[in-house]
Amino acid sequence: MFDKMPERDLHSWNIMISGYVRNRNLGAARALFDRMPLRDVVSWNAMLSGYAQNGNVDEAREIFDKMPNKNAISWNGILAAYVQNGRIEDARRLFESKSDWEVVSWNCLMGGFMKRKKLDDARQLFEKMPKRDEVSWNTMITGYAQNGELSEARRLFEESPRRDVFTWTAMVSGYVQNGMLDEARRIFNEMPEKNSVSWNAMIAGYVQCTRMDLARELFEAMPCRNVSSWNTMITGYAQSGDIAQARNLFDRIPWRDSISWAAIIAGYAQSGHSEEALHLFVEMKRDGERLNRCAFACTLSTCANIAALELGKQVHGRLVKAGFESGCFVGNALLAMYCRCGSIDEAHNVFEEIVEKDVISWNTMIAGYARHGFGKEALIIFESMKTVGIKPDDITMVGVLSACSHTGLVDRGTEYFYSMTRDYGIKANAKHYTCMIDLLGRAGRLDDAQNLMGNMPFEPDAATWGALLGASRIHGNTELGEKAAKIIFEMEPDNAGMYVLLSNLYAASGRWGDVGKMRLKMRDKGVRKVPGYSWVEVQNKIHTFSVGDSFHPDKDRIYAYLEELEFQMKRDGYISSTKLVLHDVEEEEKEHMLKYHSEKLAVAFAILTIPTGRPIRVMKNLRVCEDCHSAIKHISKIVGRLIIVRDSNRFHYFNGGLCSCGDYW
Repeated sequence: MFDKMPERDLHSWNIMISGYVRNRNLGAARALFDRMPLRDVVSWNAMLSGYAQNGNVDEAREIFDKMPNKNAISWNGILAAYVQNGRIEDARRLFESKSDWEVVSWNCLMGGFMKRKKLDDARQLFEKMPKRDEVSWNTMITGYAQNGELSEARRLFEESPRRDVFTWTAMVSGYVQNGMLDEARRIFNEMPEKNSVSWNAMIAGYVQCTRMDLARELFEAMPCRNVSSWNTMITGYAQSGDIAQARNLFDRIPWRDSISWAAIIAGYAQSGHSEEALHLFVEMKRDGERLNRCAFACTLSTCANIAALELGKQVHGRLVKAGFESGCFVGNALLAMYCRCGSIDEAHNVFEEIVEKDVISWNTMIAGYARHGFGKEALIIFESMKTVGIKPDDITMVGVLSACSHTGLVDRGTEYFYSMTRDYGIKANAKHYTCMIDLLGRAGRLDDAQNLMGNMPFEPDAATWGALLGASRIHGNTELGEKAAKIIFEMEPDNAGMYVLLSNLYAASGRWGDVGKMRLKMRDKGVRKVPGYSWVEVQNKIHTFSVGDSFHPDKDRIYAYLEELEFQMKRDGYISSTKLVLHDVEEEEKEHMLKYHSEKLAVAFAILTIPTGRPIRVMKNLRVCEDCHSAIKHISKIVGRLIIVRDSNRFHYFNGGLCSCGDYW
């Protein structure tokens, strides 16, 4: 249309350039700008503004330097470009090159100093100002308040010649951000005029300190509620565990945005209501609300928690359409989902597609490989991480040591442990020591594990002693196991897992009297064993099983198939690990008690319902028992299927009668 105009005046050219700039089409704007037969200051300023707003500061400066005539808009435009893009020293030099700046320019540079915590520079500029307006005072008050300098902020607040609603709100927000809620409330009550920002700041303060009763009181009294007010309350209730109140507000909210949905989805996910969280995600899409990064991340985390791989893949498809998959925030959540759902190859594909990987990306991939038992692959990722210049942190080293432990790489793990401080400046913490105790203990080096514990710079915690107890059970060292258990019981008398570990150790040694004593001790102390359960996803639905499950609608079919499988397993050489039964009963009864463990039921159901050729993925909340581990190896060989089991500690890949852990878990 523009090119067909018979006559194009300067105003027409400027309108077209400004339109391209507003739509961030700088290439077209520059091409038109270069074609202009005549330019005025408006044309030059439009291009300068376009480059500045898109972060192209050097190109903006090039335009500025070439301008034959500059006005206040030109000078303020390049000054703001420097400030907004963090080039504060360039902004300072530009400011010092000219003396007749407007008050808005002074405020711009002063705000830049405050944003970068250059409080002294901001104060010197403030003192030199030939004229100050309300923005000048508010910038200083807000800056001091946000940086924790409340006494100085309060002094300026008292000195300010005129206080508007923003001045008062700056003080309220400052006190809230520094946890001084009583003082914030006093200022809030004194405010002659309040806007939604003031109310929301005070409500948010109470929410952050989990004083939901006071937050609710203000919320109900608020005359100017907006979506932010509702979202703050929904988030507050959700984070404090009161999901019923959060849902009540969510259902009452007059209008919802993506933050409202993300808050309630996160609330359900964090409260353990995973299926409701996923249901809301689907409903959000149907409602037509644009899915934001937070909603995607929360939903992916929920899929990871319950290992809902198929639904996770559907979410992946949606976020690709939304263009979020290459960013760190959502990319890391997607990476974690595939790692925790037992799809490590797809996790690696996602990892490769994240454009700018942060330390979390690398740590997630290392930990993912470690948990899947691919220790060597985890160490390759670790070496690549160092090659690209990402500095390992303490979490990285936990993943590295865990990878060595799961794979039995004792020498490599020991080398990494002792190089942590020397090479990366990382001081070993309790988690690192626990990984090393686990690594040495699993390898049968119980004396070395004890020596390392004795040389720790702090007292071992229950997790460290637990690693030693676990190793004692594996290698049948009852004396050391009893010693570790005694200390753990003193630290954590309600730790049911440790009672079970020690009971297993006694049972393996035939000490049934001691097994009975442990059972009585648990009963007397009110300690309840965590019930084991397993689950499998079939056609977007989670099927959960407990030991001897009698509630599943397909139970008859499952039990019949297990009977058939057991016959074939015994022909293949399977022998029940009856020593794991913590009851002094006949062998036949022990076999019967082992037959219907939750993971066996889940595996049988999955074989019956998941099409041939697809991997079977079963999840369990506790560690897989030795008998089930042995049984599933035989089952994988008999049915010719890849069976992936995630227990509380790691993944097991069963295929052709073997497990990826090498029976080392």
